[in-house]
Amino acid sequence: MDTMFSEMAWLIPLFPLAAFLLLLASGRSGRRVGVAIGSVGSLASLVLSILVLIEHMGDGATYYQDGFKWIDLGSFQLNFGYEVTNLSALMLVVVTAVSFLVNVYSAGYMRDDERISVFYSYIALFTFSMLGLVLADNMLSLYFFWELVGVCSFLLVGFWYTKPAARAAAKKAFIVTRIGDAGLLIAILLLFWYMPDHALDFVRIENVFEGQTGAVAAGVTTLIAILIFVGAIGKSGQFPLHVWLPDAMEGPTPISALIHAATMVAAGVYLVARTFDIFQASPVAMETVAYIGAFTAIFAATIGIAQNDIKRILAYSTVSQLGYMMMALGLGSLTGGVFHLFTHAFFKALLFLGAGSIIHAVHTQNINEMGGLGSKMRITAWTFGIGALALSGIPPFAGFWSKDAILATALHENPTLFVVGVVAAFFTAFYMSRLFFLVFTGKPKGDGKAHESPLSMTIPLIILAVFAIGAGFIETPWNGTLSEWLTGTAAAAHSGGGLVMVISTAVGALGIYLGWLVFVKGTIARDAISSRAPWLARLLERKYYIDEIYEAILVKPLRGLGQLLNAIDQYLIDGIVSFIGGTAVFLGRGGTRLQNGQVQTYGLITILGLVILIIAVVGRRFWS
Repeated sequence: MDTMFSEMAWLIPLFPLAAFLLLLASGRSGRRVGVAIGSVGSLASLVLSILVLIEHMGDGATYYQDGFKWIDLGSFQLNFGYEVTNLSALMLVVVTAVSFLVNVYSAGYMRDDERISVFYSYIALFTFSMLGLVLADNMLSLYFFWELVGVCSFLLVGFWYTKPAARAAAKKAFIVTRIGDAGLLIAILLLFWYMPDHALDFVRIENVFEGQTGAVAAGVTTLIAILIFVGAIGKSGQFPLHVWLPDAMEGPTPISALIHAATMVAAGVYLVARTFDIFQASPVAMETVAYIGAFTAIFAATIGIAQNDIKRILAYSTVSQLGYMMMALGLGSLTGGVFHLFTHAFFKALLFLGAGSIIHAVHTQNINEMGGLGSKMRITAWTFGIGALALSGIPPFAGFWSKDAILATALHENPTLFVVGVVAAFFTAFYMSRLFFLVFTGKPKGDGKAHESPLSMTIPLIILAVFAIGAGFIETPWNGTLSEWLTGTAAAAHSGGGLVMVISTAVGALGIYLGWLVFVKGTIARDAISSRAPWLARLLERKYYIDEIYEAILVKPLRGLGQLLNAIDQYLIDGIVSFIGGTAVFLGRGGTRLQNGQVQTYGLITILGLVILIIAVVGRRFWS
């Protein structure tokens, strides 16, 4: 088995790390140099990742692991190393490809920003963190990179820190994801406690939980799996910890593409896939993942219908598609979840970068203030349309094949979730058609000076559009290459696959047709629902009031508790300390005055002391 490139895989995260260190050392001085350093670092990682993937597509190359002794505590030993599997090899290419294209795109989008070199350093550190997470060979080192990804997302979302909304969004993302991270940390501690020899490496975890030999009790297995899923809920924006993800749109648009396409939000899906044997050992955990994923998919899709900010619409579509991925994993389809993660990375990066091209041209994010851009921004319009069709699940675009794989599994395993998935697919097609028609068709709005973006921004759009068209053909109903490559077994052929293809295509086409009737033809009034049910329109616009509910039941009580504790610390604790300190100072000053060198003073003090002593001795008769 040839593992030459797998043996060099440890270099993949080091290229962006080296770029980060160089950019950190250079400061803000080298603007163009910063772009070059960041882009070259991500390109080097991409090239080596592709070579690793090609190597793993050959015969026999399925696994490679290496590292060094990290922790040695008596009988417990833990290595810090890297592990290359077929799954991680695929993720490496996805992460580095999107990262490189975002680097190239940002050269045009962030050209006028005076902190562009800082921006590129943050991207490099973020890429290093994500690649380290993908290559981690044990749960503890994965958690290290997991937290570093969270720190980088805080820096990137709050990059424009002079904006109050950006600062608030960065803090919100950091705090909400920390809630999920606490669950993952507890899961790691439980694994350490219950695993034989306290093993935390993925190989022994897989051996213990595969087929569940009884080494870990069923109840403990369920608890560990659900706590791992809590960590994934935080990073991947599943309900109820999804609230940070739409607000993260306050960051620069290239960061929205990076976070919402193939990196941070994909980390949660990757975590569940990487520990899939633990979940398979617990039917309760699998059902939990499936139902929360399905609910998230339709919940976010309905919200997306009523949003007017182009980036927030795409953000809620990301939440919805992540729900699809989790539903697939919960239904037992590792291939379906990973396949949709793979295709989604390309067409969602395409859509976000396309949105950035639009914002760059019209300087607004409100789709109601746009229109007629199709004739002025042809490359952006065509590529964005391809991404929208892929997201809507229209054949033969990539999203159709991956979504169809999930729906086919759902129809076979749980028809109720199949219905939920179909309804969510309809909403997805409708809000994407609404977005496209309002932005690119109709009469131009604004000053009419919109123009196509520079080549540094349009070339990544074209490349991503090619992948949005062709990436889905790696796994089709008649070609199970991806499933066999990922799992070692061919995907089970479910009856009704043709019916699912017809239904999913019809639903997607119906959503687009309805959008055309409303926003182009005008056959159906745009306020047809809001005029008859204004409460429903408000409910969707306000995102089911989830943020307001959290503000009322969590944020305000915790803020009040914090103010109370601060008052106790400031007035009670500090008051006691200040009183003791003041008393000591007072006594010290008093003693200083007594020791003044005058015989009269010393005599008076002696007499007073004698009087007090006599009173104390004689007085005992009266109070004893």
